[in-house]
Parts: sequence; structure tokens; C-alpha cells
Amino acid sequence: MTNQPDVPTPDPTPTITEPHPWRRYVAIGDSFTEGIGDPEPASPGGIRGWADRVAEVLAAQVDDFAYANLAVRGKLIGQIVADQIEPAIALHPDLITFSAGGNDVIRPGSDPDAVAEMFEDAVVRLASTGATLVVFTGIDTNFTPVFRGIRGKVAIFNENIRAIAAANDCIVADQWGLKTVQDMRFFDDDRLHYNSLGHHEVARMVLRTLHVPNDLQPMQPDPLPAITWRAARANDLVWAREHLVPWALRRLRHQSSGDHVRPKRPEPLPVVAAAAAAAAAAAGADPEAAAAAGARAAEAEAQARAADAGNERIAPDEEGTGASSS
Repeated sequence: MTNQPDVPTPDPTPTITEPHPWRRYVAIGDSFTEGIGDPEPASPGGIRGWADRVAEVLAAQVDDFAYANLAVRGKLIGQIVADQIEPAIALHPDLITFSAGGNDVIRPGSDPDAVAEMFEDAVVRLASTGATLVVFTGIDTNFTPVFRGIRGKVAIFNENIRAIAAANDCIVADQWGLKTVQDMRFFDDDRLHYNSLGHHEVARMVLRTLHVPNDLQPMQPDPLPAITWRAARANDLVWAREHLVPWALRRLRHQSSGDHVRPKRPEPLPVVAAAAAAAAAAAGADPEAAAAAGARAAEAEAQARAADAGNERIAPDEEGTGASSS
């Protein structure tokens, strides 16, 4: 995988000299927002993702920025509404990203209009806080045979999202229009979650949507290798055995990959770990030095988390310390 700019189209992010207005960012959602598919040992939970990448950029531009991520993989929209909305509001954010409903829409027999009703309930509650609220459309699945059949359901859900966003003064981050990632090279081996490259492109899209200047450059995947029909079918069988069958079995057993998983960043804390490792790597440090920088930053973040928890025990009623109980 190469890290080379797409040419000749420049990044359309406008040039803005004023610092962004946000100081406390809370991300809500499922595996997409948790960061599944983007492993990073220096990050909380061992995964990074687009939300972490956005938070790193925002944190680098102001001195007093904090970020929490309440997303948990595998959650349906009803679970997200029940478990994450009130804890998110209790954290007093001034920026919220909310992505939910994808796990519902991909299920056979689901009704995108019914899913949108629950989505709207959550948006109304979140918008009432006065925070800047960013919501996401679903990706156009026409490029992938696995999910091409639900393209119409996704489109219906997206139209509902756009209408809900317009009625509640939300910002829409448009995955449907993000043509760059409509390529399986931007996806993990499970063919469902973005890989690191995909999360990077989503982060760039979110920052453009927020009109936040940044140095994230477009990236290109490695060229597709030549592969025979027989090898392609063998890959399909491996995918079905390792990813599709376990997914189907969890559905039959009413289980979720997120059962017993807790949010990776339940408290708004400074963004230090992954950002430090990335900065070290960008500065030309060797991989071991970059990893060491990330480890030191992760330790500092863990200490900050412990200190924050200690402060909460000392002054549980102090406004602004609100902890997520989920």
C-alpha cells in the first residue's frame, strides 16, 4: 500500500485561519465508529479508526481538546439509543458524531423506515444539547456483490437521514457520495469493515465536511494483483468460512460481536497516544522509536484516565465530570 497523493485533483478543504470552535468531542455508534478494521496497538482498545483520526487533527489545533468514543461493535440502533445517547449527553460535548442503523439495514427483512424512526428519536435528543451534530449516510453498496442486493434499502435509509438532518440542523457526512472508498481494497478481509486506508479516507471526508483544514493526504491502495477465477473462488470460500458463517451463527444464537465489549474511550480525555506515534513516524523515526513514542503516550493517557476517575470519586456531583456507565 502506497502513501501517494491522488493527482491532479487538490483536496477541496477550504483554507481557514481561525481555529475550530470545538473542545469536547463524543463519538457514538457501532463498529464503524469504534474503528474495527484499523488496528493500532498504541490506541485505546488496540484500534484507531476514522473518529480517532479526526480527533487527533482537532486536538492538534487547540490546547484544551478532549475526546470520548462510546461506540461498540455489533450494536443495533435500538441498543445504541438505549446505551449511548444519555451517557453521551452527560459528557457535555460541543461536537457529536452519530452513526447508527447500518447493522439493522443489512439484516434480511429489516425496514429502513422503521430504523429511521429510531434514528430520528436519537437525533432530536442529541440536537437538543446545542452541540454540533454530524450524522452519516450509508455507503453505496453497488460496488460489492456481497451487499449489492441491499442498495435500495440503504438509499431509502439515506433519504430519511437527510430529511432528519435538515429538520434538526445537523451536518451530513456523505459516505454514499464518497466514491473513493467504493473499492474492496479499502476494506478489511471481512469485506464489511473499512481497513486503515478506508478509515483514513472517511476521516478526510469528515474533516472536509466540518471545514477543518488538515494535512491528511489522499492515499492509493496497491494495484490489484492478477488472480485466476479458481483463486478468486478459493478466497470466497475462505471468507465465507472465517467471516460469513460466524456472522450467521451469531444471528441465529441472538449474539453480537459486541457482547461484553465496553467503549474504548468512555471519558473525554486528551488525544495523545496514536497522535504521538503518528507524529514520530512522520518525523522519520524508525518503527521501534515510533512505537516507543506511542507506548509512552498511551501510558500518559492511561494515567490521565486514572486521574480523571479519581477526581470523579472525590467530586461525583461536579458538573462536567459525567462518566459513561455503559
